[in-house]
Amino acid sequence: MLIGPYRIDPPVVLAPMAGVTDKPFRLLCKRLGAGLAVSEMTNADPRLWQTRKSLKRMDHLGEPEPVSVQIAGYDPAMLADAARYNADHGAQIIDINMGCPAKKVCNVWSGSALLQDEPLVARILSAVAQAVSIPVTLKIRTGWDREHKNALTIARIAEDSGIAALAVHGRTRADKYEGEAEYETIAAVKAAVRIPVLANGDVLTPQQAKHVLHVTGADAVMIGRGAQGRPWIFREIAHYLATGEQLPEPTPAEVATILLDHLEQLYAFYGELQGLRIARKHLGWYAKDRAENAAFRHVVNRAETASDQLRLTRDYFAALEDGAQLAA
Repeated sequence: MLIGPYRIDPPVVLAPMAGVTDKPFRLLCKRLGAGLAVSEMTNADPRLWQTRKSLKRMDHLGEPEPVSVQIAGYDPAMLADAARYNADHGAQIIDINMGCPAKKVCNVWSGSALLQDEPLVARILSAVAQAVSIPVTLKIRTGWDREHKNALTIARIAEDSGIAALAVHGRTRADKYEGEAEYETIAAVKAAVRIPVLANGDVLTPQQAKHVLHVTGADAVMIGRGAQGRPWIFREIAHYLATGEQLPEPTPAEVATILLDHLEQLYAFYGELQGLRIARKHLGWYAKDRAENAAFRHVVNRAETASDQLRLTRDYFAALEDGAQLAA
């Protein structure tokens, strides 16, 4: 799949997720096989660009290309300026957020709230696409609610506005993350436009990825929650799509190596105190499928220093590895 001059290979993409797809996580997912990793959304309001949070979100130094930066807002001129600013600061692809269902985003007429105003969508997309010389992509949902699904109309507006690729989460804003993703709508969007389409929603296994690509005809799958605690899902899907074979589950020792490196990167990027706090949710996700999760979360959340957090994590996975070897 091509987005402008960039070949996205494998066609497995990390979805933008606020508070999740920071630089350490993007680098990890790219290293583990993601063909593209989209940043968490950056507010288009220039008054917020110099805050510590925004500066961290706009840090792309050393990130392998293509660097995709998501912007969010409601004003066409402001979004165009934000696109130019990010392009001048390392972005190689600009992604526009019209998919976020969060109330605090929709209440300021951003994210998926914009799907209710198709003329405004057209003005935003044209303004941003014309503002920069790099590819502009768009992420949407299937509509505002089940009575107001307009993904097909938005997709045609996007294509006519010069959008380079379109990611569709197969749910309405009202659905949030409930129920099952509606792949038939993504298939209809793919059939209606010539630009690349990425299918998003409920892709949790390599088999699901292959199924979604088959039933939608999409050019790529986009992984969101499926990557939380399982960043190796990208290499698993890529291998399965290429060979039809399923990679073995990583051993506790392999998971520990990945996780401990991730923790070190979080401390280095944010500083020890903030990195320690951000690491807690990742630790919970890594352990979520294990019976010992509750005890692990309780112990690790008590850690007050990076060295304690690393030690407790190392001990936990060492015990799992010992148990796995005894069972074998």
